Amino acid sequence: MGKVHLLDCTLRDGGYVNDWMFGKDNIKGFCVKIARTGIEFLEVGFIKGDDYNPDRAIFPTVDSFKTVIEPKDNNLKYVGMIDMNNPVDINSIPKYDKTSIDGIRVIFKKDKLDAAYDYCAKIKELGYFLSVNFVSTDAYSDEEFIQGLHRFNELKPDAVAIVDTFGLIKRKEFLRMIYIADNNLKDDIILAYHAHNNLQQAFGNAESLVELNLKRDVLIDACVFGMGRGAGNLNLELFAEYMNENYGANYNIEPMLEIMDEYLTDIYREKFWGYSLPLYLTATTGCHPNYAIYLAEKDSLTASEFRELLSSIPPKDKAKFSKERADEIYASYMQNSVDDSNTLVELKEQFADKKILMIAPGHSLNDYHDKIAEFTNNDDFIVISVNFLPEALKVDYVFSNNMKRFGKIKDKVTVPCILTSNVKDSSNDSYIVEYGKYACDNFEIMDNSGIMLLRLLSGMGYEQVYIAGLDGYSDYYGKDYYVKELEYKFSNKAELRNKLISEELKKLNQFIKLNFITPTNYDYGKISDRSLK
Repeated sequence: MGKVHLLDCTLRDGGYVNDWMFGKDNIKGFCVKIARTGIEFLEVGFIKGDDYNPDRAIFPTVDSFKTVIEPKDNNLKYVGMIDMNNPVDINSIPKYDKTSIDGIRVIFKKDKLDAAYDYCAKIKELGYFLSVNFVSTDAYSDEEFIQGLHRFNELKPDAVAIVDTFGLIKRKEFLRMIYIADNNLKDDIILAYHAHNNLQQAFGNAESLVELNLKRDVLIDACVFGMGRGAGNLNLELFAEYMNENYGANYNIEPMLEIMDEYLTDIYREKFWGYSLPLYLTATTGCHPNYAIYLAEKDSLTASEFRELLSSIPPKDKAKFSKERADEIYASYMQNSVDDSNTLVELKEQFADKKILMIAPGHSLNDYHDKIAEFTNNDDFIVISVNFLPEALKVDYVFSNNMKRFGKIKDKVTVPCILTSNVKDSSNDSYIVEYGKYACDNFEIMDNSGIMLLRLLSGMGYEQVYIAGLDGYSDYYGKDYYVKELEYKFSNKAELRNKLISEELKKLNQFIKLNFITPTNYDYGKISDRSLK
């Protein structure tokens, strides 16, 4: 059996969670503690960019690593990573002289293989430990993978890595890839594995690789605390303990726990990583995990609709994520054109000679309940709640544009519903209005429910509306809504969302008079004094 090596990639791959902003002292302390664990490799960060920020685990040059890894531990190999999507100039990399990192790992997608080969050949000439990492290895056909392995055999890299970029490779498929690699790589090349954990396969796959008892050496990537974008990565502390218990390894677990406690716990509280439904769905539909992270923030799709949307993404877009493309896909999915002209006529008849009170689920409903009740108990008002059912306030209609929220309340609703056309699970007695007519042009707040209802009322010819509970967002999660179950996790975007929604309210206020009966964080451009004290 060859030797099993462990590589910590927390600072590099875990850095996606916090934009690599660990802090200079923490990065240096991390390197010192990892050296005490006895693991064989430490990936200190990316080699990319032009400017060096000592607080960030991104290094523009090989020399810039020195400040965080000195003094080096002779038993630990320090490595950096280069992405062939944006590689540094090969001429900027000096010959290996043992004063900085010892190795360079090069990651590349299938369409960059030829360029990666030429680049790696020069790194090999410079004397560094070289690891060749096949990004999205499961995207290769068996023939393509074998051809790639034979190509790099000519170069004789120190290691070749199978990379489960989307965290969806299950054991049977993984073992097939291992057999292909083991039978086609030269004997003295280390076989490496880099896992992601979207389907919770990381530990099992790594375990199965070790249990094969290959003659060649094996290298397994892991992160302390499993830190990593989305569902995270293989946990270094857990797998090191497994190696200690089953293969006679002697890794020191204590420094890993210190890293968790001193450097990572605070990050975890603010930037959660771990198994989740959206990440499961992106893995099973073969999509980039950033789709899960971005679309889940909208909190508007049920599980089946989330899967349906992801499945509808064209194959060419699934592996590459951009916010702009995700917005386009989301907007396209939400569109469900209907002719709502008859619906608007019916609603106008129902609302005839009545004033409108819109109740949004802001926290102010708790503090101003009695004042709001005066309006809801007034027969001159039609009361419309937005995406929720207030417990102790009378409402006449429920407006919903959110499939997920409506799914939770639909069985409890005893009043007519006004639903946008994207809400597909509607009953026959609902009033359906076209989603696209009332959605905002700005993707960030495209389907803000309060704005959409106000745009609907304005389009129906209403000249004024009374508003309660449209409070705006604060910087503290858990304080924006009148019940916590309704909270959105927008605290990190509170200022931006308040600004964008305020701009929309100012536009609307030119056409429909906005009378707020509860306090709001929005600047809606009051004309004279339109708030009711």
